[in-house]
Amino acid sequence: MKNKLAMFLRWGLLALFVVLISISAYLHQVLGEGKAPSIHALCPFGGLESLYQVFTTGTFISKIFAGTMTLFVITIIVAFLFRRSFCGLICPFGAIQEFFAKLGQKIFKRKWIMPAIIDKPLRYLKYVVLVVTVFYAWKTAGLWMAPYDPWSAYAHLGEGLASVWEESAIGMIILLITVLGSLMYDRFFCKYLCPMGGFYGIVGKVSPFKVVRNEKVCINCGICNKNCPANIDIQHSLKVTTAECLNCQSCVTHCPKAGALEHQIGPKIIKPLTVIILVMVVFFGSIFTSQAVGIYQLTPTTQKTGESIGYDEVKGYMSIEEAAESTKTELKEFYAKFQIPENVPQETKMKEISEVAEGYDFDQIKESLGDNNN
Repeated sequence: MKNKLAMFLRWGLLALFVVLISISAYLHQVLGEGKAPSIHALCPFGGLESLYQVFTTGTFISKIFAGTMTLFVITIIVAFLFRRSFCGLICPFGAIQEFFAKLGQKIFKRKWIMPAIIDKPLRYLKYVVLVVTVFYAWKTAGLWMAPYDPWSAYAHLGEGLASVWEESAIGMIILLITVLGSLMYDRFFCKYLCPMGGFYGIVGKVSPFKVVRNEKVCINCGICNKNCPANIDIQHSLKVTTAECLNCQSCVTHCPKAGALEHQIGPKIIKPLTVIILVMVVFFGSIFTSQAVGIYQLTPTTQKTGESIGYDEVKGYMSIEEAAESTKTELKEFYAKFQIPENVPQETKMKEISEVAEGYDFDQIKESLGDNNN
């Protein structure tokens, strides 16, 4: 009974996180960064991407704030204590993949398994993506991978398919491949492409947490293998310590034989429901504590009266008029600085100028103005 409760609780939490993050992503598109955090600020991978910049200059890369770094540190703590629990119990993108996998199993009436000769080498691809992504993030001091990021593409769907395709066609293609791939192969992106999953897998290797199988009690029914989204061979393992384990609870909660599969930290056995509660307490308790001490920030600090920002700090969600006021620049001069055609209304958002003036590249012009300031 408790195992079923843990299973439903996990599914409920994953669904809730998908809804909340999706709403936040939509609000960011409508209200702008000052009102709602970007998807990059809400993803702990932004903390890893900013790490070099923080240590060398004391600042974060674009769209990343102190709260993102806090999330990153909290998820490392979670990974150290409970392996890839963030992936299996919290990550909304992982949840979307599982939902589509369940749909796929309903459609095809079976669970597809990638042939080992393809599956094993592909598992290492996420570590390559991890190294490449972090290297170029540190080198460019920016979110260079955003156009290729399927999660970013998903978060911008509120702008319309045409807009997403224009800004991140590759990210959209990978998102489509992930969704279609998950219909057949559960957790497609998590297993083969997710850089953060690779990172948590590495950290989790030193975790005392693991799934253990009692071979004297086990009836070798294979239900654990059938329900594992990461396709781990649990049935023939005494201890599950692989970096691929998501700590999703599926093997333990679906096991029909009491005591055959259990969670263990050191010598202590912990029930699935307790594991979920502990992960949530550590994760959200750390966030609430960070908010209480004032280090959890996911949006820009409100501009004080009399203060101004540099041209390189102008945001896409600002209207032309708001951007001019924020930079303390006369409207006519601002139009000239940003090379905005006179026929573009002043209430137009900076990121939407290209819809009125074909060929206008806000990011490129802003970058050139930032270079001139330096």
